[in-house]
Amino acid sequence: MRVLSNELSAHIGRRVTLAGWVHAKRDLGAVAFVLLRDRAGLAQIVAAGQVELPPETVIEVEGEAVASAQAPDGVELRDPSFRVLSTPVEQPPLELRRPRLKETLPTILDYAAVSLRHPFRRAAFELAAASLHGFRAALDRLQFTEISTPKIVASATESGANAFTLDYFGRPAFLAQSPQFYKQTLVGVFERVYETGPVFRAEPHDTARHLAEYTSLDAELGFISDHFDVMAIVRVVVAGMVEAIRERAAAAVERLEVELPDVPAEIPWVHFAETGVDELDLAPADERRLCEEFGEFLFVTGYPMAKRPFYTHPEPARPQYSNSFDLLFRGLEIVTGGQRLHRYGDYVAALAGKTEPYEGYLQAFRYGMPPHGGFALGLERWVARLTGASNVRETTLFPRDLTRLVP
Repeated sequence: MRVLSNELSAHIGRRVTLAGWVHAKRDLGAVAFVLLRDRAGLAQIVAAGQVELPPETVIEVEGEAVASAQAPDGVELRDPSFRVLSTPVEQPPLELRRPRLKETLPTILDYAAVSLRHPFRRAAFELAAASLHGFRAALDRLQFTEISTPKIVASATESGANAFTLDYFGRPAFLAQSPQFYKQTLVGVFERVYETGPVFRAEPHDTARHLAEYTSLDAELGFISDHFDVMAIVRVVVAGMVEAIRERAAAAVERLEVELPDVPAEIPWVHFAETGVDELDLAPADERRLCEEFGEFLFVTGYPMAKRPFYTHPEPARPQYSNSFDLLFRGLEIVTGGQRLHRYGDYVAALAGKTEPYEGYLQAFRYGMPPHGGFALGLERWVARLTGASNVRETTLFPRDLTRLVP
């Protein structure tokens, strides 16, 4: 029976079978050291004589598990017998044996099928997987219902200029910029919903923080008083994501030397009017400055209505501002949310009577919707902030941007 590399310590003194890839090899004449890589980590194999196995050969190996202080996790495999399952037709274009990949980011992304095998690079996506689990678990505990909504839509959610268009059997359609319309509609069905999935933004940005396709973690809930009720849910979700990482991805945290944040019982907030910003939105430098002043987590509330989508609820006392928010984490916006309009007449006014493109969406509001709100969290940005990555592409499996469509 196959065991994993991190299970060897439970089998000292027994013959076991490992399977994986040849990560690295060192021939010393009379003895050879082979590092095997599997999904759990690395295992050292000690063999007599030379071993003719090139890097990335897929092998199955049987041997005796022996305690060794110099081996990963203090155990190595001796007296091995190898069985080759697959041999690479050429040498990998990257040096996976190094502790960190030395190649440039474009090269790493060009050869993602190989570079993602590197333990350090793979670890970031173990954090992402744990984060997704934590997001779902936190909202499940709060009695949210998970939904899956269309990604081909009839109208742009945010702005037509930033939507990807396509030919849908002779009719114009768009790739969804968010599940916004559907998750609001489904508040009228389930009251509390969430979704994880891709969203698409045709934004002409070639920056370290923008992607044309990313993973959005969305939630929407009904019967709220205002956007502060939504912010309370965001806090619970983020805390749940951190806890899931701590429980499910401890090895990745250690490998990446990640400092997990302490999510405060109440995340501080500041109104946009008090940020000292004269523009309609925060610049990246403003986000960094505010986190330096208030801490690694900060809600900025009350963004100007002129900068928020038409479905955003205005602030009752100051209608030029909105009942909306962003969550900043270590100097970067990772969550956007707020309270939505819920009365049909308010939508007619917000759209200046031009409701025809949105009739399917507005149908829910014709027949009664509760006060509601929600948020969206960008998974890749979240992981980038956790790991200290300088470019969000480092925490995206197969990035899509202005220039990259493959692999």
